[in-house]
Amino acid sequence: MKIAIINGPNLNLIGSRETDIYGSESFEHYFGKLRKKYETIDFDYYQSNVEGELINEIQKSGKTMDGIILNAGGYTHTSIAIGDAIAAIKIPVVEVHISNVEAREEFRKYSHISSKCAGTISGFGLKSYLLAIESFIKLI
Repeated sequence: MKIAIINGPNLNLIGSRETDIYGSESFEHYFGKLRKKYETIDFDYYQSNVEGELINEIQKSGKTMDGIILNAGGYTHTSIAIGDAIAAIKIPVVEVHISNVEAREEFRKYSHISSKCAGTISGFGLKSYLLAIESFIKLI
């Protein structure tokens, strides 16, 4: 099984950014743990702060991967284009958020991508990615 993990803007700062919300562990460190735990899964990891680059990666992964775990960060709430990119590919996408977006600011409660995804996991810290992987194991 091949799963792409695509992270959007500011997620490169996990571990040092707002640790009360996002925790103190870097994503790169956590990603290493995921790779060890799921040795039979071929992971691809990509992070960008640029909307168009995320769209390009979604389209590329749609041709080469079995599924995508997508944390679009702030673009979740603003990017119709990322939602369109998800709708244009044939593989399942699971939307992931580290924080519970429903418990945060009002503008974070709307997602332009949720309706295009197979499901959404939110509020379990970095373990949200693990839950998404488990969903793919059952889904694919």
